This record gives sequence, C-alpha cells and structure tokens, in this order.
Amino acid sequence: MKIEELLISAKALLETQPNQIALLSNASAFIFDSFENLNWAGFYLLNKDILTVGPFQGHVACSTIPLGNGVCGQAAQFRKTIVVDDVLSYDNHIACDSNSRSEVVIPIIINDKVFGVLDVDSPIYNRFDKTIVEFLESFVKLLTKLIDF
Repeated sequence: MKIEELLISAKALLETQPNQIALLSNASAFIFDSFENLNWAGFYLLNKDILTVGPFQGHVACSTIPLGNGVCGQAAQFRKTIVVDDVLSYDNHIACDSNSRSEVVIPIIINDKVFGVLDVDSPIYNRFDKTIVEFLESFVKLLTKLIDF
C-alpha cells in the first residue's frame, strides 16, 4: 500500500474514535500492521518529566523514561524526530528490547506542549527510510488533531 493510501486509511480508522486510549491503541496497531520488520510500535506519554509507556504493539517495554534519556526522552526534550539506524552505536539508547537494531521517535506536540512520543523499533538495521519517517510524521500530525489534551 502506498503512503498516501495509508494516511487515508489511518484517518478513516481513527477520526471517529472518541476515547483517547482506544485511539492510541488502534494507532499503534495500525503502525505495527502496516510495516514489515517491526518489533515495537507505540506511545510514551509525558507526565511531568517522565515518559510513561502508553498503548503499544510488540514486546514488553520500558515502563518509564526520564525526559532527555534514550531516544524517546531526547525526541521529547528537543521536540524533534530522531532516527537511529543502529541503536547499538547510539550512546544514549535504552535497550528495552535487546532485539531492536533501529528506531524512529516522533514527538507529539499539541498546543505547544509535549504530549508524548510515537516510538517505532525494528530488529533490522537502517529500517526507517525517508518515506517511512515522513509517513510517521504525517501520522502524528493527524493524531494531534484527534487527541484531547
């Protein structure tokens, strides 16, 4: 399926969901089911200075991540997408799943406040090319319009 078609499908699935937990649960399942070679897709939600695991698909995850720690904490702190082609060579990586080899994290900013991050991990190196990253950023833009924050 093409990226444009994925966004249309995502919008149709998510725009009618009034419950935030259900919205994020289906959003993580949508990502997990739409791309091959993933071992985790989900959300960490910011509570004060701690990211706490939210709805996700995949293996057991870290429960909490301090702001600034790991790829998720840095993406939230700096409010920018971070793509790591080789997590084993990334100094600040937190190994929640020892099978992860690449990762992309997109911050979720609503009304100029950090709501959390979308985190997607893969067991293969260099998994996240420009097209996938652009899709995930567009997906997060869609979510920001639907999340009640």
